Amino acid sequence: MFVDELTVKVIAGKGGDGCTSFRREKYIPMGGPDGGSGGRGANIIFRVDKSLKTLIDLRYQKIIKGDKGTNGKGSNRNGANAEDVIIKVPAGTTVIDMDTNLVIADLVNDDDEVIVAHGGRGGRGNKAFATLLDKAPKMSEYGEPGEERILKCELKVLADVGLVGLPSVGKSTLLSQISASKPKIAAYHFTTLSPNLGVVTLKNRKNFVIADLPGLIEGASEGAGLGHKFLKHASRTRIIAHIIDMGSFEGRNPIEDYKVIRNEIEKYSKKLANKKEIIIANKCDLPNFEENLALFKKEYPNLDIYPISALNNTGIEEAMNKIADMLDSIEEEDIYDESEYESHVVYKFKNEKPYTITNDNGVWVVEGAEIEKLFKMTKFTEEESILRFGRKLKGMGIDEALEEAGAKRGDDVQIMDYVFTFKE
Repeated sequence: MFVDELTVKVIAGKGGDGCTSFRREKYIPMGGPDGGSGGRGANIIFRVDKSLKTLIDLRYQKIIKGDKGTNGKGSNRNGANAEDVIIKVPAGTTVIDMDTNLVIADLVNDDDEVIVAHGGRGGRGNKAFATLLDKAPKMSEYGEPGEERILKCELKVLADVGLVGLPSVGKSTLLSQISASKPKIAAYHFTTLSPNLGVVTLKNRKNFVIADLPGLIEGASEGAGLGHKFLKHASRTRIIAHIIDMGSFEGRNPIEDYKVIRNEIEKYSKKLANKKEIIIANKCDLPNFEENLALFKKEYPNLDIYPISALNNTGIEEAMNKIADMLDSIEEEDIYDESEYESHVVYKFKNEKPYTITNDNGVWVVEGAEIEKLFKMTKFTEEESILRFGRKLKGMGIDEALEEAGAKRGDDVQIMDYVFTFKE
């Protein structure tokens, strides 16, 4: 089964918890804190494996979760980092964050890899909190939660040339003639249900990869027929080879066929529409071919047109040599603009608070990523940890913000699922 698009939830590993511990050896009075810090949680990593041709292995993994880091221990023993989770994907996989719709990575080369979710750092042990003013802290931290994301994975095949055209114009037949690929060929529409790749090797030893893409129909840019599959997989190609039934085998008008294809490409992507193109006029063995070809050339005098018969293997070598020469002058380029990448987004910090305060039936609800992370890492079983949590909130301006919002001392304040009393 060819799977080229799916969504998956990834949850990186939580950091290991820090330890609250003190030295208690005999003859060592006031030994001091020796609680170690926790280890880092597991990262979730996507890595290219060129032996894979589809995303089917990921289809059955709705949630990918990393292990927690090891907890710290006494005697200054830090916890071990959790082993990273490596997920293998085929070359040509794009990873997109569903929340921001930004590209995390476009993985095209063998062994390319990207951390799609970072493991949480380990919580600090009480040894790490020791200062000149507080030499024996009785607090430590829980590990930081791992990053959670919902990802969209898209496979866009790696090919130099894309064979495009309406159904049953001879794309699969041509591919079978010029490469060792054996696509399904039949006398009905949509025999090609997924991209077929073939390697073309010419007599001059030049070679390139060519893809037979699913047939296009009008409305493909909106997802009609199999056009959405074609349009997605054509994005990596450097040349668009239009296969046109110039013999009008099914009573088609070649000029109108070409207009339909061009219109759908232009509506889908301007970048795709600007790619180099070549016209392969198929079915030169049919009676109407010469008349249709003359009309087509009159309508489009500036296009490179190569007559062939995919069935009889006529004129194919000349067309393939022309494509090889064109590829020599066309450099590969990134299919995404810099602005579409997550790593190129510049975050400008405004004078906005990193939290919100709302009133829900008399309960003041405080929400914000930083506050929730601080809450999850605080050990409320330790008095010093609770005091530190209060100081942190005050330093972030929560107390003042609550008062400005109208909160009174003694009111209930909720952070996540827990409710506190607003006190001095």
